[in-house]
Amino acid sequence: MKNTGEKSSSVLSRQEMVRLLNEDLSREYQAIIAYTVYSKVLKGAAYTDIAGELEKHAAEELSHAIKIARQIDYFSGTPGVTPKPVKISDDPKELLQFDLNNERETLQNYRDRIRQADAMGEFALSEVLREIIVQEQEHLMDLADALGIDPPEIN
Repeated sequence: MKNTGEKSSSVLSRQEMVRLLNEDLSREYQAIIAYTVYSKVLKGAAYTDIAGELEKHAAEELSHAIKIARQIDYFSGTPGVTPKPVKISDDPKELLQFDLNNERETLQNYRDRIRQADAMGEFALSEVLREIIVQEQEHLMDLADALGIDPPEIN
């Protein structure tokens, strides 16, 4: 079985793509929950702007989840219902770092998924993922800015 982070140009089966897209969907669910919760628990003047931005991110992640679920259905699969675990902390910087790490992983996986979809000749899926990846990269940049660091590299 292929590792989701593995770079591969070999052609996946439709069933394998459904499995991988369901993993992506689980990450989108995780992001919806994390951004919703984090946007409410970040307190203080230093976090007012980023808390509002995280609330917007939650809505964007819901849109991504719907798009991924639609693609799973297209591949004759059933969208999953379980989010990946959401980390929580009393430290606001730690919460932002959790989100940054999750966005980095999501971007890497979507880059892999685009290559895999292209290899399958599923160019519509590639285009949907390209649209999503633009917003995910914006999220990554917003989080890096909030943490006062450069955005991490994506392999």
